[in-house]
Formats: sequence, structure tokens, C-alpha cells
Amino acid sequence: MTTLEIRDLHVAVETNDEPKQILRGVDLTVNSGETHAIMGPNGSGKSTLAYAIAGHPKYTVTGGQVLLDGEDVLAMGVDERAQAGLFLAMQYPVEVPGVSVSNFLRTAKTAIDGEAPKLRHWVKDVKSAMDNLRMDSSFADRNVNEGFSGGEKKRHEILQMELLQPKIAILDETDSGLDVDALRVVSEGVNRVKENTGLGVMLITHYTRILRYVSPDYVHVFVNGRVAESGGRDLADRLEEEGYDRFLQAAV
Repeated sequence: MTTLEIRDLHVAVETNDEPKQILRGVDLTVNSGETHAIMGPNGSGKSTLAYAIAGHPKYTVTGGQVLLDGEDVLAMGVDERAQAGLFLAMQYPVEVPGVSVSNFLRTAKTAIDGEAPKLRHWVKDVKSAMDNLRMDSSFADRNVNEGFSGGEKKRHEILQMELLQPKIAILDETDSGLDVDALRVVSEGVNRVKENTGLGVMLITHYTRILRYVSPDYVHVFVNGRVAESGGRDLADRLEEEGYDRFLQAAV
């Protein structure tokens, strides 16, 4: 059992003028095998939470704790967080010109495990994962995210997750920019990894459409840098019908 604990987390972001406080005391616990949907309007702090946990230098933790199985995540470097079992699927994956997908994946797997995977088994694993995500084999020879469509970028994120097998995955608006078919394939990938490895998932989204495929155990509404309400799937259904107005009015 793996547990990610976020305790009274406060985070500021660097701006041209001065640091701006975004998170104002977030408490959240994600266990192995659980899916937590993080929902909220633009600017509520959802992506800030993701990048602060991952260790993005733009975000400064001004208070609180992030613990992974009792270990202080905030004291770890970015690579150490990944080695400890944290994974971030970015909303806008970056291009890495000159580095092929196959080289990138094997290098990442080596860095996570501390040793290179056996080539024969690795090639088989990569092919199987790509087939599951309905990715053509030629994809492995392309440069990372260079010229990729939105759907290809998101499939590549899930491909990484499937091969690296993290303990906790933070998916930052993985559903954005996906058509119906790509959304289904990506969602199936998330469910497959969770079923096979006991992955804990923090799924950040604006909309409920991905929740038709990736069923959440818990739903948390983010407003003004805090968790305004938590509940089950029914809370997401209410948000679909009512929007965030009542939470925004309460925050004001």
C-alpha cells in the first residue's frame, strides 16, 4: 500500500512583480488503487498542485507537507521524486527534438530502476504497450512530441506511465484536446495500469466526460486554492448540472 499525503499545503508562483499565493492550505490523501478526481474552475490551483508535487522550480512551497509513504517529497529532487514512484502527465507535454521516443523511454526506465531493462524483454513490453494504446510501431522512431497531435502526445504520456509503473500518477487535464476515440483509448490505458499495478491516480479535469471511462472513488472541488468540498461520483454529476457558481460565491 502506497500513500501520498498532502497536509496544509501552501504554494506561491513566481510572477514578474512578486510571488503570488495560489494554494492556501490543501489537505488530500491518495492511496494505492484509488482514483481522485480534482475539479474546479480555471485559476483555482489544480495544476499548481500537480506541478508543486512534481517539483517544478516556478512553484515555491511556503507551508505544509507532501509525504509519500512517510517520506518528505519536498526534500527530494525532481529525479528522486520520480524514482520514489511519482509520475506527472503534463497538460502540455514538451517537445524534445533529436531524442527518439524509444531512446527516451529506455533512458527513463533505466533512471527509475537504476539499471537498464533487458533489451529483449523491453522491446516486447514497449510493443505490447503501444499496441494497447493503438499506436503504430513507427511512433517509436519519432522525436519526442515533435509534430505530435494532441491525441498522440496524451497517448505517449500514458505509454510512459504504463512502462515506468509509478506508484502515484498525477494526470493534469489528460482529457484536454482529445476526440472521443482518443479519450476512450487513453482512459482504457489509465484503467489498465491501475488494475495491473494498484496505481493511485490524481486526475485533474474541468469536465466529467473522462469520468465516464475512468470512474473516480472520490471527487474534490478546488476553489481559490483550497478543497471546497469532497464527495463521490455524484458530486461530479452535480457539477455537470450546476457548475461552480455556488462554490465561487461562497469563496467571495
